[in-house]
Amino acid sequence: MQEQSPYRPPEATLVDREDATELAGRWIRLGAAFIDGLVMLAIMTPVMFAGGYFQAAMEAGSRGEQLPLSMLLLWAVIGFVIFVAVQGYPLAQWGQTWGKKLLAIKIVDLEGRKPPLGKLLALRYLPVQVVVNVPMIGPLAALVNVLFIFREDQRCVHDLIAGTRVVVAR
Repeated sequence: MQEQSPYRPPEATLVDREDATELAGRWIRLGAAFIDGLVMLAIMTPVMFAGGYFQAAMEAGSRGEQLPLSMLLLWAVIGFVIFVAVQGYPLAQWGQTWGKKLLAIKIVDLEGRKPPLGKLLALRYLPVQVVVNVPMIGPLAALVNVLFIFREDQRCVHDLIAGTRVVVAR
């Protein structure tokens, strides 16, 4: 019987996750975000017209005022609810928004698995939605969020918060 050396390195079985390692390119991610934005624009515009948002904004602007913060927050909540209604199913099923599905990319956690819907919404989408709606700071925060994609790991701030990355779907 051989005696085990206490100086021997530990052994581990490595699992190759070939299916979730190729990062999605920056341009393809931009394309998916653009598609998702068009989908939301097509849905939100009629809702905002019917809900009186545009009329209230025009009236406030004609008086040289801004919309009340309460109204902006209400519409931010409405927008997030509609986002969940539109994108919740593909996010839950495949870890993809409709734009990501069309362009064959997906969101995975750092182990290459599909993250649960609650984690995606609570950590990847909600924090960004909250911050971008803060007057004056929001647009700067949105810009910083997306500019993080130029890091070597191509992860935006929302990816870092949620512990996700976007990869090519196979």
